[in-house]
Amino acid sequence: MLPLESVPNFSEGRDGATIDAIGAALGAHARVLDVHADPDHNRSVFTLVGTEAELADGLLAGIEVAAARIDLRSHDGAHPRIGAADVVPIVPLRPDDLERARAAAQTVGRRIGEELDLPVFLYAPPERGPAFYRRGGPVELQRRIDGGELAPDFGPSRLHETAGAVIVGARRPLIAFNVNLRGDVAVARAVASVVREKGGGFPGVRALGLELPRAHLVQVSMNVEDWEASALHEIVARVDAEARARGAEVVGSELVGLMPAGAAAAAAGAMLRIEGFDESHVLELRLL
Repeated sequence: MLPLESVPNFSEGRDGATIDAIGAALGAHARVLDVHADPDHNRSVFTLVGTEAELADGLLAGIEVAAARIDLRSHDGAHPRIGAADVVPIVPLRPDDLERARAAAQTVGRRIGEELDLPVFLYAPPERGPAFYRRGGPVELQRRIDGGELAPDFGPSRLHETAGAVIVGARRPLIAFNVNLRGDVAVARAVASVVREKGGGFPGVRALGLELPRAHLVQVSMNVEDWEASALHEIVARVDAEARARGAEVVGSELVGLMPAGAAAAAAGAMLRIEGFDESHVLELRLL
């Protein structure tokens, strides 16, 4: 049986000691494959794999460390958030395991509520993805709870004073991918509005325009939720064209975490103009 993957996002991207402590807690139970820390977002994204039990134990340990060390009251960063452990996705490595991932997410959410006493919201993309809960930040989320619009699926009905709440759910693999621009943040927001699905852009693409003051750049920050329908090289080309039309310049892109081999193979095949190129033509993947 294949392991499941989890890609927890923690609201700390600057304090190396806290990032290391969270990683050690996660890694004591599950296998940590990647850590992506961003000081402008003030956020770290971990990629780990394991059995349902290993992931649950690792995530509980990592979230407990995050809740003890991260204070949202003094947090600042470009990325929206409502929790020290902001979002905890459980991801199947093959489509047939989506129900396994959903069951694991339920278990993790219940344990966070019961053992760590944090409010937990189970998200269900695309209708109620993480952005649905982050809208307006922790203060607005508490107002929505108090007004009866929302109720946590597990844990207390009051957000933790310093650690906020946790969003937990199961989703298919996605690619978190950012394109950095030299220009005004208004340009990044305009480009994001053009490429995102909601604005008539690429299917399955969520996009935000953000300012990166430490890097002196702006960013089109994207989640590509259907990489087979929306190829990365086509998205980058569109971002580049739209940015240039508005007087901005693409200076680079970054991958947050890991991505499916098929997406990399498709982009490589397109850039090299190899007809019909996919992961089946990659030697190491064929050997595996």
